[in-house]
Amino acid sequence: MSDKGLNKLYIYKIALVASIGGFLFGYDLVIISGALPFLEADFGLSPAMKGFAVSSAILGAISGPLVGLWCADRLGRRKTMMLASFFFMISAIGSGLALGIWDFALWRFLGGVGIGLAMMSSPIYIAELAPPHLRGVLVNVNQLSNVIGINLAVIAGYLFSFDGWGWRWMMFSEGLPVVFLVMGLLVIPESPRWLVAQRRGGEALKILERINGRRRAEEELAEINAGLQQEAGGSFREAWQPGIRTALIIGTILMIFSQVNGVNMMLLYAPTIMAEAGVSMGSSAILSSIPVYFVILVCTLLAFPLIRKFSRRGLLIASVSLMALGHLVMALNLYQGWPPMFTLIPMFIGTGAFTLGFAPLSWIIASEIFPTRIRSKALAVVCFFLYLSSFVIAQFFPMLTDFFTRSFGDAAGVYVLFAAVCLSCVWFSWKKVPETKGLSLEEIGRFWQGKGATESSRKNGVPESVS
Repeated sequence: MSDKGLNKLYIYKIALVASIGGFLFGYDLVIISGALPFLEADFGLSPAMKGFAVSSAILGAISGPLVGLWCADRLGRRKTMMLASFFFMISAIGSGLALGIWDFALWRFLGGVGIGLAMMSSPIYIAELAPPHLRGVLVNVNQLSNVIGINLAVIAGYLFSFDGWGWRWMMFSEGLPVVFLVMGLLVIPESPRWLVAQRRGGEALKILERINGRRRAEEELAEINAGLQQEAGGSFREAWQPGIRTALIIGTILMIFSQVNGVNMMLLYAPTIMAEAGVSMGSSAILSSIPVYFVILVCTLLAFPLIRKFSRRGLLIASVSLMALGHLVMALNLYQGWPPMFTLIPMFIGTGAFTLGFAPLSWIIASEIFPTRIRSKALAVVCFFLYLSSFVIAQFFPMLTDFFTRSFGDAAGVYVLFAAVCLSCVWFSWKKVPETKGLSLEEIGRFWQGKGATESSRKNGVPESVS
């Protein structure tokens, strides 16, 4: 597709603002790891309560899509992101002022609701405004912001790693990017596809015209209208119709794989993994994780040209295959007891491969695979299972590691299991995930409708050629 008439600067500004939600997700994920030792000392936390302090935000994220489901359809994508900003801000202030673990966990839970809202609405919003040939790159801006948030959280955690109010300033620091998000949301437009669904075509045309010029805007508006007329009304029952049901299952399973593949645990527990292996940089456990987080930042930048050049499925399969290799190398490393610094190599392979392909592509595919009318509902279901699986794996990873270490003398078996999960994902991606690169959202919607007609015909005994 030609870039003639395309206002790229305007598109990138919109994507940058929307991706601040991804930044906050990454920042929130890592800042708690820096605060945890100080929370443990101040509140006298048991191991179970330490886990609760971390997982309370994930529990909130599970409920976020359920709240966002209504908001994204009724209020719009932009206002849903604004609501997420509100939850982020009260969480930053409340958790910084917490007097005990229970109110701290409550504020973290509310911040998790903001995460769920933002990570559901931001990819939808970017995908619905992006031209088809730029959609993958622009949705990956969300992943880049996420990784930048992770790296800055490591730095903030180190700067505020002092007794007294140190951990409180870590929590307060999350409020600063929220201010920038709110300011940006005040000036960016609503999703034109949502506006058309609300019968506000005139407003949608003005936004599309600013993005693509008058001629292309009119063509795109006609395509959106035609797509909405062909699609169902958007209820959960309709999301389970043949064809669309297949898209829902594929999106959900792909997102579950994105959480249970083991690489997220490498990121979340990077300081712990390297400290247990004997790797450290200076006296700070936080600093020891910087090489891993720097690698994922570089790989996220490299992912932009890769997403533009290669097919979705091809890059996805290659990425997950390398992740499996990283896990197998880690298992061999632990089993053989190689030098501590060698632990960095499989971590670089696994986390680098994840951020080069699987991490951005899981969100790209999930944000574009569903028809417009049911996109927010379908993505809410997908995000619910994403955060549920994230919560489960975060809770069971330390238990699995402890079990294998006590039973076999090392944790190598954990990484063999993760390698098996990755290889299962390779098979699933090869067999089930369709190629969506370069297709408009309306073309993807028609693809699933055609597949649904084929499935119905098969069920009724009609030959596929006839349907």
